[in-house]
Amino acid sequence: MLAFALAALVAERRGWPARRALAVGVAAGAFAALPDVDVAYALFAVDGSKVVASADPDAFWHAANRVHRSMTHSLLVAAVAGPALALATRGLRGARRGGARRLRRSRRARLARAVGAAGLLALIGVAVVVSGALGGFVMGAFVGVGVALAVLVRRRTDLSSRTLALAATFGVASHPWGDLFTGQPPELLYPLSIPVFDGRIALHPDPTLHLLGAFAVELATIWLAVVVAVRLTGGTVGSYADRSATLGAAYGVAPLLLVPPTLDVSYHFVFSILAVGLACGAVAWARSVLASGGGLRRPVPSRPEVVRAGLSYAVIGLSGVTVALFGYAAVYLAL
Repeated sequence: MLAFALAALVAERRGWPARRALAVGVAAGAFAALPDVDVAYALFAVDGSKVVASADPDAFWHAANRVHRSMTHSLLVAAVAGPALALATRGLRGARRGGARRLRRSRRARLARAVGAAGLLALIGVAVVVSGALGGFVMGAFVGVGVALAVLVRRRTDLSSRTLALAATFGVASHPWGDLFTGQPPELLYPLSIPVFDGRIALHPDPTLHLLGAFAVELATIWLAVVVAVRLTGGTVGSYADRSATLGAAYGVAPLLLVPPTLDVSYHFVFSILAVGLACGAVAWARSVLASGGGLRRPVPSRPEVVRAGLSYAVIGLSGVTVALFGYAAVYLAL
C-alpha cells in the first residue's frame, strides 16, 4: 500500500495521466509484496495436516521465520533485483516496426535480457554461498515470482524499462520498514553481516498499546493508498463517506470481553476489528440497495461504476475500522 501510494503520487506530480500513474503505483505495490515470498519455505518445511489438526498457526510461523525477513528483505538485493528484473524482461512486448531498426532493437533486447538474467542468477549464487541450499531455494522463489510479475507488468502496461526498474526497486525496498514494528528486524544489508537495527522498534512499553500503535500505522498507510486511489479516479473521500461507519463505535466494548491482544496473541483482535469494517460495508451496501428500490436485480454495472463502488466500500470499511480502533483504545486506556 505504501509503495502504491508513493509511486502513484510521484507519477502524478510529474504530470503523468491518472491511468498511467495508477499503473506505476500498482506495479510498485505488486513488487512490494514480493519479499514475503520467503514464507513459501514453510510450505515445504512443516506438516500442514498437523498445523490444521492442532489449529496452531505458530507451527507455520516457527518454520517460516528460519528465513523470513532475511535475504528478500535486503536493500542491497532490491538494488540489484529491480534493474535485473526490468532488463531480463525487456522486449517481451515485441517490436512494432520492421526492418533494420527492429533488428537492432531485438539485439539490444537480447543483450539486456542476458545481463538481467546474469544479475538474477548472481543473486541466487550469492544466496547459496552465504546461506546454503535453503538460501538458494528462497532466492530462487524470489527471482521466479519477480520475473513473473515483471512479465505481467510488461504485458499489461506500457511502462518503460526504466520505469519498471524504478517501480520494482522501490517496491522491494519499501517492504521491510513495516516489519520494524511487528517482527524481528529485517536483514537490510544481506549478504553483509552488518545489523542496522538490533531489535523491534517499541511504540509503547505496554504490549497492547504497542500493538494498537502498530495497527494504527498500518491503517494510516492503507488510508493513504485509498486517498491516492480516490484522487486519481476523480473522486473525493467525503463523497464516499457513509454514516454506517459509526457502527464501529460498538467495538468499544471489546476490551471488556476480549483478552488484551499483544503481538504474540493478536488473532482475536485483528479478525474481530476487521469484521467490524466488513459489517459497516455490508450495512452500507444493504442501505444502498434498499434506497435504489431495485432489489437485488439491478443492471450490470459498468467498470467505472464498479471502481467507484469498490472505493466507496473501502472508505466505509476503513472508516468503521478507524472508529473501532479509537473506541477500543479509549476504553482500554480508561480501564
